Amino acid sequence: MSTATTRIPGTALPTTCPRDEAELDELLSRPLPGVGKALAAAGGDIVMLGAGGKIGPTMARMARRALDEVGSDARVIAVSRFSDPAAREQLESNGVLVHPADLSDSANYADLPDAAAMFYLAAMKFGTAGNEHQTWWSNAAMPAMVADRYRGVPSVVYSTGNVYPLTPLGYGGSAESDPAEPVGEYAQSCLARERLFSYAAHTWGTPTTLFRLNYACEMRYGVIADVATKIAAGEPVDVTMPAVNVAWQGDINAWALRSIAVADSDPYLLNATGPETVPVRRIAQWLGEEMGTEPIIVGDEATDALLSDSSAAHELFGYPSVPLRRLVRWVGQWVSGGGRQLGKATKFQQREGKF
Repeated sequence: MSTATTRIPGTALPTTCPRDEAELDELLSRPLPGVGKALAAAGGDIVMLGAGGKIGPTMARMARRALDEVGSDARVIAVSRFSDPAAREQLESNGVLVHPADLSDSANYADLPDAAAMFYLAAMKFGTAGNEHQTWWSNAAMPAMVADRYRGVPSVVYSTGNVYPLTPLGYGGSAESDPAEPVGEYAQSCLARERLFSYAAHTWGTPTTLFRLNYACEMRYGVIADVATKIAAGEPVDVTMPAVNVAWQGDINAWALRSIAVADSDPYLLNATGPETVPVRRIAQWLGEEMGTEPIIVGDEATDALLSDSSAAHELFGYPSVPLRRLVRWVGQWVSGGGRQLGKATKFQQREGKF
């Protein structure tokens, strides 16, 4: 991987691939403009539920760093079971308070910390096929308990573009005004999560943003990493799902944190992804060039795909700070250099909603 430190004029972001996981996590948690102001405006502590997963640790660190930048002493409190002790240690060493709790157990809710703003990141996607009862408990029952516990507290709720149906490639992706038509029980349970938090917003006046993400990418996971690891292993890349939207996770972290500012008792829907509708075949070709390996392409591209129009988010927050081609290049360098993967494939190829 490159060790150069060339930087884009006027920004603090490097143009070269992070050299190791410490450098990667630092970059993913580096506050982007506007984050500190948005969080400080909440007027108190920030709680993040489900903060021990893929996105939570760097998002919590970004929140802490952003608040420090604007001189706020509000606490950032990460709530999770913390099955990975390393994630807990990393958060604590970076000034984030940790509150271990199993959100699937209602007995733990009375002890959850009070907050001026709440970010809900807990969800179940991987392994949902064949485990539907757990899926619905995690994605629907837990949100009901959380919404009740944090009545009236401004909230950002992570959701997914999977609540939309597949759309024709020429349509431009589903917009927030389009009807939700989820495919499969995972997506249906995610829509249930939205509906329950929407009930809280309308009934208890809880200002809410529903943050519909697909797909966040970094070097260790995401659609681009999924394709890169297949190329590195000499496995075929299926292009039946013909195109995707992707964005750098650091931007997603910043957008999610800033979206607390638009939370409303009439829930604010916000798609979060990159501006491009990028063919999966092209991602594979770019990665193949970077990795020095000809990708094996299989499947025939369908005429529709799971795509989102994120122009509203771009109007609010600007375009991603890491452009698509740079992101692909970084992932190619990371994977070909033997960088660690999280082992959590997105299964973006799935067209029947079975994850």
